[in-house]
This record gives sequence, structure tokens and C-alpha cells, in this order.
Amino acid sequence: MKSERRSSAQPSTVITDSAQALREENEQLRAEVAYLKKLQALIRAKRSAAPTKRV
Repeated sequence: MKSERRSSAQPSTVITDSAQALREENEQLRAEVAYLKKLQALIRAKRSAAPTKRV
């Protein structure tokens, strides 16, 4: 029987690539959270500044 290689990349390289991908995803998610917080603050400010109707 022949021995089959599963991947040509070194295990440390795969771990490094995976860690880099996770860092990039983390950075993207942090930016998204910051954007959503700013958007929420703008919405709150707009609602509080809107005049209320008096009957």
C-alpha cells in the first residue's frame, strides 16, 4: 500500500494561517460592533431630539 499525504503544508504553517484568519475576523467583528454602537447612539439622539406631540 502507498502512503498518502493529506496536505503539503507544514502543521505550524496551518496553525499560523488559521490564527491570522481568526485575528482578521476578530478585527472585522470589532469594527462592526463599533459601527453598530455609533448607529444606535445616533438613533437614540434623533429620537430624544424629536419633538413630542401634545394634545
